[in-house]
Amino acid sequence: MIDNSVREKILALMAREVVPAVGCTEPMAVALCVARATEILGREPERITLFLSANILKNAMGVGIPGTGMIGLPIAVALGALIGKSEYQLEVLKDLTPATLERGKQYLAGDHINIQLKQGECDKLYIEAICETTGNHATAIIEGGHTAIVFEERNGEVITDRRTKRGDEAEDEAVKLNMKLVYEFALTAPIDELQFILKTRDLNMRAAEESIKGNYGHCLGKTMDRPLSHGIFGNTMFSHIISKTALACDARMGGAMIPVMSNSGSGNQGICATNPVVVFAQENENTEEELIRALTLSHLTAIYIKQSLGRLSALCGCVVASIGSSCGITYLMGGSYDDLCHAVKNMIANLTGMICDGAKPSCSLKICSGVSTALLSALLAREGKFVTSAEGITVGILTFGINSGAYVSEIIRGGLMAVDPGQMEAGRSLGLNYMTTMVVIIIPQAIRAVLPALGNEFIVLLKDTSLITTIGGKELLYAAQGIMNRTYEAMFPLLGVALIYLILVMLFTWLLSKFERRLAQSDR
Repeated sequence: MIDNSVREKILALMAREVVPAVGCTEPMAVALCVARATEILGREPERITLFLSANILKNAMGVGIPGTGMIGLPIAVALGALIGKSEYQLEVLKDLTPATLERGKQYLAGDHINIQLKQGECDKLYIEAICETTGNHATAIIEGGHTAIVFEERNGEVITDRRTKRGDEAEDEAVKLNMKLVYEFALTAPIDELQFILKTRDLNMRAAEESIKGNYGHCLGKTMDRPLSHGIFGNTMFSHIISKTALACDARMGGAMIPVMSNSGSGNQGICATNPVVVFAQENENTEEELIRALTLSHLTAIYIKQSLGRLSALCGCVVASIGSSCGITYLMGGSYDDLCHAVKNMIANLTGMICDGAKPSCSLKICSGVSTALLSALLAREGKFVTSAEGITVGILTFGINSGAYVSEIIRGGLMAVDPGQMEAGRSLGLNYMTTMVVIIIPQAIRAVLPALGNEFIVLLKDTSLITTIGGKELLYAAQGIMNRTYEAMFPLLGVALIYLILVMLFTWLLSKFERRLAQSDR
């Protein structure tokens, strides 16, 4: 049984990470930061300067802003200054009206906004808003979490400074999750304490329903619901899960003024962790308590993974949340803890390579891939089928063995043919049989000819082993990527890997040259 204090910390963690949001969370976080800086300034700013991390820029520039019909950061910044209220958190623009939208467009036309990339080292989630009027300025900084305002100042006077705590991430250090803890909490916590998770169903399924009424994003969800799609994918639970999830994403990324429940600062993650589980529970006729525990399991699994990966990691968030939904669906199928772990392994084996290329309407395509894999992984797990940790290495050995074997065999064949045929004839004339002649006379001479080419092939093979990581194998580059995901630092892990490979190659080259010199001495 989980200790009461641990259970309370987990509940508090979920309350922080599973929250309502309108639109893509990155531009809303920027609007929130601007709104707070404007509140500190005390009047409408004449100039707004923003310094943003690269990942914020990547995720905020290509998405629709709810209620505006416009794409990108500038309109979100303008509205954050004009109508934004920091108390609304990620629903900062929910007071938007046609009249205030027109004011926002006029504010944009006045060229009041300057958006820049934050230089130097900073958190992957970093937003600095400086609002100015003649003789006055105010600054607000969000860091580490989409709503974590860690610094406030007006005219040089510091109001708040919590930058050393890294926003919400410092709070998360109080409870470090693992898969066993997630599973036990979801299944044993008093059901009345978990009732709040049903709000994810209410908001995210409503977003899917509202999406049908409009044409948002690429309309992927609506396309899945059309008769032609039914003829291709079937009118099944599988197609319903994908369409309901994609519908909500289409609306969110397309700029609909529809709130969704986010997870770990991402609305798409919240949708992926919710809608597949809800649709499966509805059509599988699970009880409400089972649905509550499945949603808790799904969302908490996503939070657990994000604790290791960090916010705005290179891995697509749709994959992370789909792993959570796969666990939730596995539970609804009657799966055990081992089945859940197997489902996670199946998900990782299939979708590890999906990178985040920025928030945009095309996210619905990634969601469809993640959600369909979530259902497939759950089904395989319940059948006792799962990908083992050794499969990547096994496949890698087989692949490189076949590829390199062709080159090695040709090198050896060429070396044997380079030996004068008279050497074989001389050996046979002395009464030696074929095998003895090859071992004693032909092969020692062939080695001298093939050694340089064979050495080069082994060096190439050594460097090519880094490709095993693309198929799930745990080798040197895989370990470096794990460090990158934990520390958000790419240069030093990759330089370390490059240095190790360089040392290995230099060592092999030295041994090869020493062997060649030894053979050269034997010729004298």
